[in-house]
Amino acid sequence: MELKTIVYDVSDRIATITLHRPHRMNAWTGRMHTEYRYVLDQANRDDQVRAIVLTGAERGFCVGADSQALEGHVNKGGYDSGITQPLAQPGYGVSPDFDANYAYHFGLAKPLIAAINGPAAGVGLVLACYADIRFAVPGAKLTTAHGKLNFPAEYGLSWLLPRMIGLPRANDLLLTSRVFTTDEAYQMGLVQRLVAPGDLMAETLEYVRAMIKNVSPESLRQTRRQIYSDLHRDIGSSVRDSEQLIDLMSQQADYREGVQAFLDRRPPKWTDQ
Repeated sequence: MELKTIVYDVSDRIATITLHRPHRMNAWTGRMHTEYRYVLDQANRDDQVRAIVLTGAERGFCVGADSQALEGHVNKGGYDSGITQPLAQPGYGVSPDFDANYAYHFGLAKPLIAAINGPAAGVGLVLACYADIRFAVPGAKLTTAHGKLNFPAEYGLSWLLPRMIGLPRANDLLLTSRVFTTDEAYQMGLVQRLVAPGDLMAETLEYVRAMIKNVSPESLRQTRRQIYSDLHRDIGSSVRDSEQLIDLMSQQADYREGVQAFLDRRPPKWTDQ
């Protein structure tokens, strides 16, 4: 596959996946989704790869769905993923509970570490949360984002966040869609380490090299499988439910208003106001 929105590199047994649409702060598109699953599958299948690092190009990690795509959903009268070709299936086949969009991360055979180099919103935060471990630069803005677009909690975040940071903190982030920073995320335990921007990738890679040096491949694979299998068996239902709601809610007036307010950079005016 020709990669246009992802940069993929393998060095020292580590596959680095870089979301690469810097002119759009690495905003997520159907093309990027397709390429991401393709390179993740390549890394998962490659016997020379022991671990995977996910980061973003230049100033951001991933600011969520591209605003042009959001506007396109309004014009089309409902949600359109923008995916035009079959998707690779990294992590599928390990457990039926993991055979769902984004939940497939739990079926990967290798650890995935996120190096959050800038803002992460919406699906960008989803990607970060599906990583096993998160390093981040201080002061980067994070948000679940969905509420301001009349969306439900996306792709299993309503399952993930309560288990990662506890129900009260998860409720705060999910029910308000407020912006918080990586510093606050570190205090919550959502981010494991804060690193100066110039040192982020070097420190992340050093950590991963130590991991794959000190722990056997099979131990990493089996321990990772144990962690996610033992958490719960029904995350796929959470993802599928969110996808049904995305389809339903993207047809509603408050979605159109949310997108327009986002584009106009103004507070939205919901139908019940």
